Amino acid sequence: MIRRTIYDEEHEIFRKTVRAWADKEVYPHSQAWREAGSVSREVWKSAGEQGFLCMFADERYGGLGLQDFRYDMILCEEIGPRESGLFLGLHNRIVGPYLHRFASDDQRERYMPGVVSGDCILAIAMTEPGTGSDLAAIRTRAVEMDDHWVLNGSKTYISNGFLADLVVVAARTNPDRAHEIGLFLVETGSPGFSRGRNLKKMGLESQDTAELFFDNVKVPKANVLGDPRAGFKTMMMNLAEERMIGAVGFVARAERAFAITMDYIMERRAFGRPIGTFQNSRFKMASMRTELDAAWALTDHCVREHMEGRLSAEMAAEAKLFTSEVEGRVVDECLQLHGGAGYMDEYEISRLYRDARISRIYAGTSEIMREIIGRGLGLDDRGRN
Repeated sequence: MIRRTIYDEEHEIFRKTVRAWADKEVYPHSQAWREAGSVSREVWKSAGEQGFLCMFADERYGGLGLQDFRYDMILCEEIGPRESGLFLGLHNRIVGPYLHRFASDDQRERYMPGVVSGDCILAIAMTEPGTGSDLAAIRTRAVEMDDHWVLNGSKTYISNGFLADLVVVAARTNPDRAHEIGLFLVETGSPGFSRGRNLKKMGLESQDTAELFFDNVKVPKANVLGDPRAGFKTMMMNLAEERMIGAVGFVARAERAFAITMDYIMERRAFGRPIGTFQNSRFKMASMRTELDAAWALTDHCVREHMEGRLSAEMAAEAKLFTSEVEGRVVDECLQLHGGAGYMDEYEISRLYRDARISRIYAGTSEIMREIIGRGLGLDDRGRN
């Protein structure tokens, strides 16, 4: 296994704290959460009490003022593989930064204390039926009135959609210009804002994923996040970090699959000896170990670039593409090495296999990642005959 040099001693101390907390407050409830289709609000509050939520937030909001991305990496590495429904990374590093970087002082004063404590769970509503990864094609509309905006439209596949207390909603503010999009802070209980189904999925059973509907929702101008016509640019600025949080989680889940498979093939016997001692098993594990080490090396390199403000959109796309594809290959091979047991729900590899399939789709599909990378190489056919 590759020696990772990205963490210091204080990070490993933090890792031990996270492990102890998760052993007590998270994993014992996983089965119940999967059956309920959602984690509990209590675990979010517990995470807040531990100081695990939006650690970058200013101390006056209850945060730690800690900008170091690596602490959130550790949360993803430790919790995500075993409890995939607790989307701390979404709250901390995908939605939270919108408030931290782009909100007004008034908005931060109103929302950040609850965001840090776990009393205000966050979600972001971009995806719509029929739009997928094409954010410029969204149809949800926001029309400006005297002292508010009126929001109409629908969103789908929204993670944290049922538990969320505050949703950052992307809506078109100019019907004639595709990239004129605003970001609106919509609170639970706002008249005209409703939730549809808690969507049943192939995996991530304990992650509440919802449809959201906006029927003449009045959003006060005080709840507009930044320039109401520059939201597209704002979203693009945050996508690199989203893809890095994803990459960390993808490799961590694949690493978990590898570890439990190593245990299984050394315990399971066939023809009088452990199946791990057969050449096929050795070769499969050797190939997976190599891919995992390459994925960690790329991820850690990109994290360093991100922390130094040098991570490009193309490199973030490379990390997201490669790690999600590695995860898919590794969990598939690991399930195969489990044989018939791997198909049984009681075995963890079965859940890891199901959970992994979304990784090549959300936060930008593998096809979109290849498009971004290809355009960065100058292979752009737009405007050419």
